[in-house]
Amino acid sequence: MIPISVLDLSPIPEGFSAADALANTLDLARHAESWGYRRFWLAEHHNSAGIASAATSVLIGHVAGGTKTIRVGAGGVMLPNHAPLVIAEQFGTLATLYPDRIDLGLGRAPGTDMATARALRRGLDQHDGFPNDVVELLGYFEDEPEEGARVRAIPGVGTHVPIWILGSSLYGAQLAAHLGLPYAFASHFAPGALEQAVEIYRRTFRPSPWLDKPHFMLAVNVFAAPTDEEGSYLRTTMQLGFARLRTGMPGQLPRPVDDLDAHISPEIRPMVDEALRISAVGSPDSVRAALDDFIARYEPDELILTGQIHDHAARLRSFEIAAEVLGALPVKA
Repeated sequence: MIPISVLDLSPIPEGFSAADALANTLDLARHAESWGYRRFWLAEHHNSAGIASAATSVLIGHVAGGTKTIRVGAGGVMLPNHAPLVIAEQFGTLATLYPDRIDLGLGRAPGTDMATARALRRGLDQHDGFPNDVVELLGYFEDEPEEGARVRAIPGVGTHVPIWILGSSLYGAQLAAHLGLPYAFASHFAPGALEQAVEIYRRTFRPSPWLDKPHFMLAVNVFAAPTDEEGSYLRTTMQLGFARLRTGMPGQLPRPVDDLDAHISPEIRPMVDEALRISAVGSPDSVRAALDDFIARYEPDELILTGQIHDHAARLRSFEIAAEVLGALPVKA
């Protein structure tokens, strides 16, 4: 069975609060643990009315403390927003509290608008310091700092927190291959460069102290339900939310709608469909067929599943069905 994981943005559905979203996140993590998921990752976003995972490391600690065995991590921390030492101390602390359960995925984008990015980290400049920041961060988790180093992450030294590179372009694939790190592609919302990025990552990968061969994670949207019709209905939440985001009208996670075309213009709909094409939708048989196709086509080492579903009970059932069809759980009669 291919390992499966969950990516959660701690969505705030229309009609609910951030407190509801955070409670739902922990509930989903506990269920995911019982269903055989390997990892539960949370994503950093800021200044978003529909996402409650802005303080990502804090929420990771909450989820790790409320679960027992599942790995918990960032998918990811947007490193340009932070000093590497601060992230090393945060995740070193998490790894000390929850040994061998913490992952750190790193993204290069700010995960927000530029005004918010400036509010997060004063003095943003135009040069790309991401590769150097990643290397600096890797060093903080090693057993001993470089000779003569005056700065250490405490906690952090010796924790060996696994670092992943996240990306939606060729840049992340090249960096992950160059550094010899695992790579997760954001195919759930930006699949345009997926095939080329995976090929480059695997072809140019260099073994490292952290990884001896390429390790690729594919992100897939899942909207699973008892019937195809219900799965398609659940998916309209993410389609509508994505369209609103791309047209400058973000907000809380929308309720699903019966007639999506009445809510999305014909000019926007093709863009939404292309962006979200790496999706498994519908009945258990339909979801199984889609996931089998993605696995055969891209040969990932892991799958990470996400699903922006308004109703929490329906979201739980969707992830449960995915676990059943991928073999982590016995299929219910």
